[in-house]
Amino acid sequence: MTISYDDFAKVDIRVGTIVDVQPYPEARRPAFKLAVDFGPELGVKKSSAQCTAHYAPETLLGRQVAAVVNFPPKQIGKFMSEVLVLGFPDGKGEVVLIGPSRAVPNGGRLY
Repeated sequence: MTISYDDFAKVDIRVGTIVDVQPYPEARRPAFKLAVDFGPELGVKKSSAQCTAHYAPETLLGRQVAAVVNFPPKQIGKFMSEVLVLGFPDGKGEVVLIGPSRAVPNGGRLY
């Protein structure tokens, strides 16, 4: 299926820095609760991320990630996720997070 640039532009993908990582033992699949700083315009947003196979909490702190910031909040168990942190599956289906290869200002929009 082909989409137009206008369709793509509706998805607001921004970069942010993970500023807090908490375990999420109540999740059905192993996950972390993340707090991601998207800069002064958007602030800090929460997300649940099933990325425990490749990342420990201490390796996530300070890491920049890409996330969709204009989905409505989603209830995930007892946790309200405000953004969708993006990743690709590895060969075993485990999440590998997406982020810039160099530091960029938080809140920058993907284009």
